[in-house]
Amino acid sequence: MPTKEAKMSHNTERDILVTGHRNPDTDSICAAISYARFKNKYNKTNHYIPCRAGSLNAETSFVLDYFKEEKPRLLESVKTQVSDVAYRKTPGVPKNMSLKQAYQIMRDSHVVTLPAVTKQGILEGLITISDIAKSYMNVYDSAIISTAKTQYKNILETLEATRITGDIERFCQKGKVVIAAANPEMMNYYIEPHDIVILGNRAESQLSALDNGADCIIICEGANASPTIRDLAEQNGMIIMVTSYDAYTAARLINQSIPIDFFMTKEGILSFQEEDYVDDIREVMASKRHRDFPVLSKEGKYLGMISRRNLMGAHGKQVIMVDHNELGQALEGMENAEILEIIDHHRLGTIQTLSPVSFRNQPLGCCSTIIYKIYQENGVKVDKKTAGLLMSAIISDTLLFRSPTCTPEDEKAARELAKIAGVDIEAYAMEMFAAGSNLKQKTDKEIFYQDFKIFTAGKIRFGVSQVTSLNEEELDGLKERLLHFAKSALEKENLNMAFVMLTNILRQDTILLAVGPRSGELINMAFSLESEKVVYTLHGESVEGYSARIPELVSRKKQLIPPLSLFAEQL
Repeated sequence: MPTKEAKMSHNTERDILVTGHRNPDTDSICAAISYARFKNKYNKTNHYIPCRAGSLNAETSFVLDYFKEEKPRLLESVKTQVSDVAYRKTPGVPKNMSLKQAYQIMRDSHVVTLPAVTKQGILEGLITISDIAKSYMNVYDSAIISTAKTQYKNILETLEATRITGDIERFCQKGKVVIAAANPEMMNYYIEPHDIVILGNRAESQLSALDNGADCIIICEGANASPTIRDLAEQNGMIIMVTSYDAYTAARLINQSIPIDFFMTKEGILSFQEEDYVDDIREVMASKRHRDFPVLSKEGKYLGMISRRNLMGAHGKQVIMVDHNELGQALEGMENAEILEIIDHHRLGTIQTLSPVSFRNQPLGCCSTIIYKIYQENGVKVDKKTAGLLMSAIISDTLLFRSPTCTPEDEKAARELAKIAGVDIEAYAMEMFAAGSNLKQKTDKEIFYQDFKIFTAGKIRFGVSQVTSLNEEELDGLKERLLHFAKSALEKENLNMAFVMLTNILRQDTILLAVGPRSGELINMAFSLESEKVVYTLHGESVEGYSARIPELVSRKKQLIPPLSLFAEQL
């Protein structure tokens, strides 16, 4: 049983989350997995956790299944949670522990609350220093020991006694406490079956207690029982214990043997889960007088105690961002997270950090190319599975080297990784693209958000969804559906404009759809053309927007966002 401050540890171990952007694509997922794997190998730790900021699209699912890679942990937010707080791991105690022992633990560990916990880790109640103080001040009748179902072992420990006879694992369930101060004849009127009798070394008093059916006698001042009384006690199952305390002290201390179960709070306990957000629990804690609150796991197991003071030292989640650096594309709560590193290949965005970070941004076609370079620069071997993931990400982001964002470094890296992975890169790419192009079983929402990003230029906030396919007929059939969904996304995402890129991988062109005030004008300005005004009616509802087929436009990052951002600032 813990009684020392050194054993009262705090929840200080924190995972470092490696995550890409919301609505993740293949590069975002594969970069997160591969970089977390690198960090764990290079730093010899297991605290870097690959994560995903949304559902996997069909292409990414194909990649992970092909290389037998597990899905990364799903994150809905990186807001600070209870698990990020250095709360106190106060060990749980059994509910039959004595008041005396509970107080000693509190005193030695400088805590004011102890949790009563089952062997399975389930919280049963809370005992506070205030509860123990009240137990000393209140006046109880002589049957309180049996009323509280006190274990004789507790009495033995509380009185620092020695067992002479009997089973001290038993519980006192009947009888009262009697101090044998009268002569033996008078004692016969006071002692009843199952009583606990506090007495001295007089054999007559000991025999009287035995004859009247006492369950336990406590012999004070270190006296003892004769062999005859011991034998009789053994035959009758009576407990004999000897304490060095005098009768007055023993009588005063015996109530401290009562189990905490009798005084602790069992109902209406306010507890928090590790998954709870600190912002949500702060006000709740402030409205309660309690000083400490239990922390439970998702399965309901007791983990520790948290106080308002703990919240003052709360730190944001530790995060490494890959394949993005803009707050609009990051997970909710990123502004309060402790960002440790950023690895990206996009334009510089609006992210702000609380302290300096390691920031690597290179004008390459894929973030996973940068990850591969990091492996090489640090002499860390790329295993077959990781090579497959990195290669797949480069194929996806560069459209198998067809995208204008692709650099010689990207193609060189992908072909080297293909050799390590042991695949024919061209054949594998067509299989991967085909898997990603299969949109028949998907809802409009799934298609729209499978690769969707939000950008800001001047006062304009706009979103761009990109859908790629090998099938022109399939893309043409999505125009009405996705223009309608883009209209609903304007309000949901708080956008001024929404665009949909329907990109044909084989034709190397894009049908660009747009909704929102002046979105058609923006297309015309950005690409020096006349977009077509369209009205699509679906399920009786008409939506007005704009459409333009733009040859050789396949890259959102390099070919679409720069001109849209430039001219959006002029609107």
